[in-house]
Amino acid sequence: MDAVPRVPAQRRTGSAAETAPALRFSVLGPVRAWRGDEPLGTGSPQQRALLAALLLREGRTATAAELIGALWGEDPPSQALAAVRTYASRLRKALDPGVLVSDAGGYAIRSLGEGALDLATAQDLAGEAEKARGAGDLCHAREVLGRALALWDGEVLAGVPGPYAEAQRVRLEEWRLQLLESRLDMDLEQGCHAEAVSELTALTAAHPLRERLRELLMLALYRSGRQAEALAVYADTRRLLADELGVDPRPGLSELQQRILQADPALAEPPSPAAEPVAAPVRPAQLPATVPDFTGRVSFVSELSDVLASAEGRVMAVSALAGIGGVGKTTLAVHVAHQARSAFPDGQLYVDLQGAGTRAAEPETVLGSFLRALGTADSAIPDSLEERAALYRSVLDGRRVLVLLDNARDAAQVRPLLPGTAGCAALVTSRVRMVDLAGAHLVDLDVMSPDEALQLFTRIVGEERVGSERDAALDVVAACGFLPLAIRIAASRLAARRTWTVSVLAAKLADKRRRLDELQAGDLAVKATFELGYGALEPPQARAFRLLGLADGPDISLAAAAAMLDLGAEATEDLLEALVDTSLLESAAPGRYRFHDLVRLYARACAERDEWPPSERDAALSRLLDFYLATAAGVYAIERPGERVLEHFAATERPGLVFPDRNLALEWLFNESNCLLACAQQSAANGMQRKAADLLMAAVDLGESGANPLQFTQAATAVGDAAQAVGDAWAEGRARTMLSHVHSVCGRFSESEEQGRRALELGTAAGDPVSCGQAPNQRGIIALYEGRHADAEAHFESALAAFRADGNQPGTASAQCNLSRVHLATGRTASAVALARAGIEIYDQDRTGQALRLANGKYALGLALTSAGRTAEARSALSSALEVFRDSRQLLWHGMTLFRLAELHLAERSPALAASHAEQALAVLRGIGGEWRRANVLTTLGRALLSIGHTDRAQVCWREALAVFEELRSPEADAVRALLNPAAVA
Repeated sequence: MDAVPRVPAQRRTGSAAETAPALRFSVLGPVRAWRGDEPLGTGSPQQRALLAALLLREGRTATAAELIGALWGEDPPSQALAAVRTYASRLRKALDPGVLVSDAGGYAIRSLGEGALDLATAQDLAGEAEKARGAGDLCHAREVLGRALALWDGEVLAGVPGPYAEAQRVRLEEWRLQLLESRLDMDLEQGCHAEAVSELTALTAAHPLRERLRELLMLALYRSGRQAEALAVYADTRRLLADELGVDPRPGLSELQQRILQADPALAEPPSPAAEPVAAPVRPAQLPATVPDFTGRVSFVSELSDVLASAEGRVMAVSALAGIGGVGKTTLAVHVAHQARSAFPDGQLYVDLQGAGTRAAEPETVLGSFLRALGTADSAIPDSLEERAALYRSVLDGRRVLVLLDNARDAAQVRPLLPGTAGCAALVTSRVRMVDLAGAHLVDLDVMSPDEALQLFTRIVGEERVGSERDAALDVVAACGFLPLAIRIAASRLAARRTWTVSVLAAKLADKRRRLDELQAGDLAVKATFELGYGALEPPQARAFRLLGLADGPDISLAAAAAMLDLGAEATEDLLEALVDTSLLESAAPGRYRFHDLVRLYARACAERDEWPPSERDAALSRLLDFYLATAAGVYAIERPGERVLEHFAATERPGLVFPDRNLALEWLFNESNCLLACAQQSAANGMQRKAADLLMAAVDLGESGANPLQFTQAATAVGDAAQAVGDAWAEGRARTMLSHVHSVCGRFSESEEQGRRALELGTAAGDPVSCGQAPNQRGIIALYEGRHADAEAHFESALAAFRADGNQPGTASAQCNLSRVHLATGRTASAVALARAGIEIYDQDRTGQALRLANGKYALGLALTSAGRTAEARSALSSALEVFRDSRQLLWHGMTLFRLAELHLAERSPALAASHAEQALAVLRGIGGEWRRANVLTTLGRALLSIGHTDRAQVCWREALAVFEELRSPEADAVRALLNPAAVA
């Protein structure tokens, strides 16, 4: 980042300059000037060359001779000096007074404000990024470096003549590449390997001899699981360097190749664990014994130890740990306190304040106990709370004592028990987050990580028994919700029963209705821990706790909770925040809440036991389903105005949310995807399969985008099976229509065809216009993918008839655009273009919100125009579609449009652009779309790579694509074999 000299910010003087709009200049692109937001004329190319030369001299004076040399080199015109003076005079008039000054027979630009020159801003940002990277803040460094690189606007000093400008162009372009390499290096350090491959592929094509870019590309490919391609990059590089320069790759590149060949684990750069602090014992020791099998919590131990270590120089160090019952607050606090004993040589005090029970300890009683422990005679201990607290603080003055206040009820109980002098510290544990405890360091303790949980389980049960049944042990700790108390109970039960295997225990815990009963051993019981918190709730809080626990989603929004409880948003928020304060509910994010898994089971048990009348449980779930269906239907209406599908949905008894624009609507849909799909699946099991099927249809954007394909498939399967069990052909047909859709998105074409066939039969039997239109439309798409063009055309014609019969204009347009692709595949290019345009015309008729549907039409039109050789029109259509798919979070169509643009660029003989778009497509389609689509992208990527000289890497792509096509028995395999062995085909 040091390759370019600093351009220091210069201060302006004078009151007028302080109030006038600031001057701004750019050199990282065309040479331009602005006063505020108003562009200023910078004159002819030679005049801009003069301005650039002065701006890049850092405020120093440039003599007339230096400027003449900068503009014309060694062969200036005879009137060069006069021309320089003329340019300077014109610039002086255009700029503010005092900016361009004459000095010692030359000129200088001075008195510029901070940020006036884009190059200076870029240098400041690069310096900031370097400092952030040195401090280990890679996220900030990447963000700042990205802002610096964004200041480049095309070629540096574009259109500016002269040798000086040419030299600066070379230097600044080199610096830009260095910054880009630095940012890409950090991208890889942050794990953005797949995303970086596309950019690096394009850069290596543009700068084929730049070995650092090749090295980064190899590393990105390797970390993306594409080892063969990474090695192919090295082979291409070695051949290129030998052919062009007659040299071998530099040692760093060769070393990376060897490390990739050896699968060097160091290439993954695992984080190094933090060391645990050490401690030593001292008096008076009231601390309970620490558990011998204390496990994990390394970061919390370090954090709390650091706070306690700072007590010597502070008035008082206070740390308050909050968390659900059984999460290990006391265990952690006692462990940390023992480790910190050496820092408190005058003693450690401990008390269980019993805050979770009905009779919490009184502060004055605790103070009496503490004073006696500190050597105060009974006769000297006063009666009142205030006097005892004052004496307590006086006794501690000058001492270094640690106070552990366990299981506190609230801040009011804790305040009188806090030391008030330097050198002392207090650790507080509570189920309540003590935001009102002034000056406290607050720590929210969560459940253990899976590795920590397994380690604790193993320490109690024994390595020999766990080692042979690791998977079953993972099932056990997962069933325990990674809650330390539950894990300890489960492990203790197993340790006491030598005839049990880990699998036996896992099977017992797999039954959710019995799980809490299984998690008790001796005087330890998870249910009893939760019962203490539940028993302290007010009746409205207890009702909210019970009903919210019924929902299957991973969390719940405030709006959805309000629907379940049949309350307003404010009243609901008050109840939920009260539950958060008691640690029976967690605040997952602003406006979102979640239960721990075991707490949810306990809440459901309470609902079955305490909720009256019992029908209120079903009513709450019905209200939740209505909320999701009404809101998702509103999103569907925004994305697909004019669709008749909405008119065929079941009526809801309560309204949903209303959104002012499509971006907020889509944000809600995708944020709620897990909860919405869980609600659909749960509702099917509760006899509400028809509304559940409608909810899946309303949320079609989730299925089409590739978001949560597994959960969408599970939900649609559950709804279809539930509808089949009760003989509801209407609901089953819709569920199987959505199953066909999601199977297609995932590349499971045979499953998609089967579900589509069944959906059409059911829809026809039930007289459902939705399934009768959508199912054949989906079957046509599958037939098109599989090369069954006659079947595809018949299916699309059937869909057209159904949509027209229902008066569904957008559905008609969709079928026409799909039919366009059949015509294209069968050589009817002109009619393919006409059909796509006809579909687009329908979308355009009196519709303001058809962005997504219109993008589907433009995608089909782009394919037809590409085939017709009208690439400029095709590029416009596909680019427009790409923007909509990206904004709509339609990952599948986003990736496929990038793929089609790659094909178009190949047709236009722009292989570097084609390779870049193909790499972007692979990155976007990672995990969605299925292997068939990925193989098609790899085939096109290989063609592009071959055209830019990356022969070995192209072969790797084709071999991978061929393996996929052969496994799927796809006809595309023949074309790929021809690419791999053209001589055999010839």
